[in-house]
Amino acid sequence: MASFALWVLVLAALLFLPVSKLIWVLSVRRLQKKTGRELSEDELQWQLKRARVIAVFVTLIFSYLFNANLPHNG
Repeated sequence: MASFALWVLVLAALLFLPVSKLIWVLSVRRLQKKTGRELSEDELQWQLKRARVIAVFVTLIFSYLFNANLPHNG
C-alpha cells in the first residue's frame, strides 16, 4: 500500500508543472478574450496561483486513477 501511495505522488509531481502551465495558458487566453485586453502582472500572478491550485487536484486525481488501474504484481 505504501508503494501505491508513493507512485501516486511521484506521478502527480511529474505532471504538476506541465498541467499547471497548460491550465494557466488556457485561463489567461480565456480571460484576455473575455476582457478584450492584455492582463496586468497582478492578474497574471493571480491566474498562476489559481492554475497551481487546480493542477494539484487534477494531477492527484489522475495519478490515483491511473495507478489504480495498473496491474498489480503478487
